Amino acid sequence: MQVILKKEVQNIGEAGDLVNVKDGYARNYLIPKNYAELATEGALKNREQNLARIKAKQEKLHQEALTKAEEIEKLGSIELSAKAGESGKLFGTITTKKLCEELKEKSNIEIDRKTVSLNAPINKIGEYTMLIKLTSKVKAELKVVVSASEVVKETLEEETTEAEA
Repeated sequence: MQVILKKEVQNIGEAGDLVNVKDGYARNYLIPKNYAELATEGALKNREQNLARIKAKQEKLHQEALTKAEEIEKLGSIELSAKAGESGKLFGTITTKKLCEELKEKSNIEIDRKTVSLNAPINKIGEYTMLIKLTSKVKAELKVVVSASEVVKETLEEETTEAEA
């Protein structure tokens, strides 16, 4: 099925593109979420008229994303502290939502948590790399340094060794 994308869809295309997708994907996902419309004669004519406007809008979004990426890269890293055990394992995991909140708080840069991917789950003290995909062409990397705000003594291991003795 041919559809015209209204918004950028990851791994499919950018706004204004004419793409072929499976019928079910178009009917059940793209069209109901207003990401695309059917490629009828009227829609194709309308696309041709609006193509320059769509491309200008995309260029503006691209420039904004580049600016945001530069600001993120200038930060170098963000530091977080969390409650941890003696072995360095955190109580809980630091989520992408928490990372986005910290980034907004420290640098006033707002990003969507869905654009953030991590090289590994943040569940131990250490240094991690956060990849932020602002658009399909613009990505930024930021280091995340996790330290212990409070070290809690792990008593479970001591109890088992005392019981064995």
